[in-house]
Amino acid sequence: MSKIYLIGAGPGAADLLTLRAAKILADEAEIVLADDLVSAEILALVRPAARVLKVGKRGGKAPGRPHTPQDFIHRLMVRYARRGRTVVRLKGGDPCVFGRGGEEVEALAAAGLEAEVVPGLTAGIAVPAAAGIPVTHRAYTHGVTLVTGTAGDGCGEPNWAALAQSGTTLVIYMGLARLLNIVARLIAAGLPPDTPAAAIASGTLAAQRQVKGRLADLPALVAAEGLASPAIVVVGEVAALARVESLDLPAGRALAA
Repeated sequence: MSKIYLIGAGPGAADLLTLRAAKILADEAEIVLADDLVSAEILALVRPAARVLKVGKRGGKAPGRPHTPQDFIHRLMVRYARRGRTVVRLKGGDPCVFGRGGEEVEALAAAGLEAEVVPGLTAGIAVPAAAGIPVTHRAYTHGVTLVTGTAGDGCGEPNWAALAQSGTTLVIYMGLARLLNIVARLIAAGLPPDTPAAAIASGTLAAQRQVKGRLADLPALVAAEGLASPAIVVVGEVAALARVESLDLPAGRALAA
């Protein structure tokens, strides 16, 4: 009998994979449909007899890289499940946090198939933590908001004005490509230009790099350091706690490291 798993691979480091996910990859997986964000060290945990298919979607933002349409991924899952194979859809972070896990569950249900979701550490929480940023802190914020920096594919532009007034830490996925626009919109909506902000690339991996400073300066800091996707952007007072060198914050803004 076929089995379908939607597994969250976590933020990148293999030792942050859940025990359940690691066991399925090592013992049960026959077909693995892996996103670009799944690290090589996690793919090394897949049982040798399994077939690993790369179904990344970053080609549209990086010319020359393959891009796999979402509908094609749905068809692959259905095809192999109907052949009686154990199918693993392996995604960075958590399948249901900007991972299209909900869409895939719906597509499988429409085909008369059921999937088991195996949660993973979401990058929006784990990557800031790896950089020394607690996304919530009783002294600085009453909450955190996770938002994607991209628009399209049926998802409209985030309401940056409302987010600027929310009083929460903003954790922005997939925001580097539009960082100048995002920063301009947040400042235009009333968020002070000197609000602490940080960007973390390749979080939890050996290649992790990060910058922090004032919100208004963040695009220049990212460009100067050559940070590239995958990356997480954090905006809010807690961002000043990141363990990196920073531009001096104005008086009254400096937070203990």
